Amino acid sequence: MARRPDRKPTAEELRLTRQVRLAAIVMSVTMVVWVAGQYIGGQLGLDPRYALLLDLAAIAALVWSLVVTYWVWRARRRS
Repeated sequence: MARRPDRKPTAEELRLTRQVRLAAIVMSVTMVVWVAGQYIGGQLGLDPRYALLLDLAAIAALVWSLVVTYWVWRARRRS
């Protein structure tokens, strides 16, 4: 949905934009923390259980981001 330059975004559009921005930030930070955690864990020789815990946390964050993105996509299709 292209926004026309002669009108202000609605409150709903602003809310959806904030949600997408938050999902993007969560995805980016998750990947940086995951890669850094894997590297640091390998360098320190941490137990693989901690790597699995980090993997599961990253998967949870990415699934959350996917769900939020899907909700926004559905909301924008309805409008």
